[in-house]
Amino acid sequence: MTTRPIRRALLSVSDKTGLVDFAKCLIEFNIELVSTGGTAALLAKEGLPVRDISDLTGFPEMMDGRVKTLHPVVHGGLLAIRDNPVHQQAQIDHKIGNIDLVVVNLYPFEATVAKGAQSQDCIENIDIGGPAMIRSAAKNHQDVTVIVDTDDYQKVMDDLNAHKGVTSLELRQQLAARAYARTAAYDAAISKWFAEDLQIKSPQRQSFSGELVQVLRYGENPHQEALFYSGGSQREGVATAEQVQGKELSFNNINDTDAAFECVSEFDAGKQAAVAIIKHANPCGVALGKTLSEAYHRALLCDNVSAFGGIVAVNRPLDGAVAEEIIKVFTEVIIAPGADQDALGIIAGKKNLRLLLTEGLADPAAGGRNVRTVAGGYLIQSRDSGTVEACNLQVVTKRAPTEQELSDMKFAFKVAKHVKSNAIIYAKNTATVGIGAGQMSRVDSSRIAAHKAQEAAKSSGLPESLAIGSVVASDAFFPFADGLLTAVEAGATAVIQPGGSMRDEEVIAAADDAGIAMVFTGMRHFRH
Repeated sequence: MTTRPIRRALLSVSDKTGLVDFAKCLIEFNIELVSTGGTAALLAKEGLPVRDISDLTGFPEMMDGRVKTLHPVVHGGLLAIRDNPVHQQAQIDHKIGNIDLVVVNLYPFEATVAKGAQSQDCIENIDIGGPAMIRSAAKNHQDVTVIVDTDDYQKVMDDLNAHKGVTSLELRQQLAARAYARTAAYDAAISKWFAEDLQIKSPQRQSFSGELVQVLRYGENPHQEALFYSGGSQREGVATAEQVQGKELSFNNINDTDAAFECVSEFDAGKQAAVAIIKHANPCGVALGKTLSEAYHRALLCDNVSAFGGIVAVNRPLDGAVAEEIIKVFTEVIIAPGADQDALGIIAGKKNLRLLLTEGLADPAAGGRNVRTVAGGYLIQSRDSGTVEACNLQVVTKRAPTEQELSDMKFAFKVAKHVKSNAIIYAKNTATVGIGAGQMSRVDSSRIAAHKAQEAAKSSGLPESLAIGSVVASDAFFPFADGLLTAVEAGATAVIQPGGSMRDEEVIAAADDAGIAMVFTGMRHFRH
């Protein structure tokens, strides 16, 4: 039999959204309501007939509500296979009635942790009876319907109406799958919290969970399937942003937008406006300015060819002036911490342009973890939360950098953190002028960045390379002097790099011979 009648429902929820209307629907089908604590009180207040769980079990709620549904009458009523004679006889012997529908949403453990509650409060919000009932009901989905999400009330009501008070096996199977996914995510959140609270650096087992945001049209390529989930660390970004307008985001859009927003979040909006233009998860131009418009123009100057079809991220609320400039270049996505009405109106004229708004910037120094799959396993690391401000900068050359050079060095090293390795960034007056990314050889990255600076100058009708008078940042040490010398030949006057090579002395000597300044950070920013 694929359909099952519902004669008794057990309702025990922390989120009471839509509960009363759902309960009224159940009553219309003559379904008995059994409930607990606050849920029972709400239903009774609404004048609905409800039976308290203690009346069903013969035991009162006890231990501050920790024990109320953990009882054979409850779990026997859920787990009994309806057409199994042995189960039926056990029910008769022990006076256990069927429970055909369970509605449970769990204590708000995740929300309690998110608001920074004390450990004891977090522990008290670990639900025990709820997950037990959910798992019992889901296991016996052949006979029992289980709901763990308020969004599913309508599905069950539609099924009851369609089948005159019974539910279909297909729906019960779908709800059971959702139920186990919910308890798995709940347990993952609890285990993660314990590990962090106890500062367990290497837990024996790792669990991950997320909530579906979007089924994507495809992945990096059309033959790949892709899904977008929210979850992980609580940080502003593409997963928390509101999409105000534009086409559906693609896998590549989401990946690139995340890269853009992380990069632009390095720069304090209270000090200067910042704009990052990203293509294929690499910056093709990053700049600071007094206004977003100024910063955008300076970022675009770095590589206006690659900017076509790129992602633009800004560190201040989008204004009309910069919106007017951005729409002159074909852009896939704009992400910003807010937007004024002028900007919204201007962007609305480009109906396919995706506009994402966040409530703030991501904290570049915040913790969290990055997860990457490998064949048969996972690689997990803490996110790169290192900042140049936290570095003990060491001048290693005879010449110290000027104040302007040092400012540009710090800017360029922040950008280097967001460029794929091997990364070389030329910068001048807090704007990138040439970027070399993702090369197998650091000297090749230096040459590509120099070439980009030369091409950018030609594109703007300037007589000499933008790299003349620039500083250069490297995400990792120069293993040989050749990469440094390439930068010097391109016109760089100062270098910032982590240091730590076996040939540091050789590289320092080359810098001294060239008369340039060099600073070691002691911090590497590999980004593979």
